[in-house]
Amino acid sequence: MTNASFALQSAVFAALCADETMQSLVGVPPRLYDAVPPNPVFPYAVLGDGSETNAGTATEESSEHILTLTAWSQNGGHAESKSIADAIRFRLNNATLSLDGHALVDLRFVDCDYARQTDGETYSAKLRFRAVTEPI
Repeated sequence: MTNASFALQSAVFAALCADETMQSLVGVPPRLYDAVPPNPVFPYAVLGDGSETNAGTATEESSEHILTLTAWSQNGGHAESKSIADAIRFRLNNATLSLDGHALVDLRFVDCDYARQTDGETYSAKLRFRAVTEPI
């Protein structure tokens, strides 16, 4: 059986790569990374850190996941990173995704932090989502 966290990450990656709005914002194929390459072309988005906890009961197995995705931009302000974050949120919030070996019970947007980096040229928007999965 596939690990629930990896199955969720794979489904999120596939959904975002197939999204036309994401393609218009971060290129075709979308610059969406698990591991950012050296000297990446801006803008891009990154599948970030997360967590998985047991959310099961005495009779049913389930896992709660916290996922982070971060949009990165160097286009003169917060607008571009916020636009990418909005596209990610629109595509994933309450999404119905197919996971290998697991059912996605719920996927919800939690929050987003916006930041100007210390170089003064790079902007980020870090989104957090909460998901619940069950093995099938």
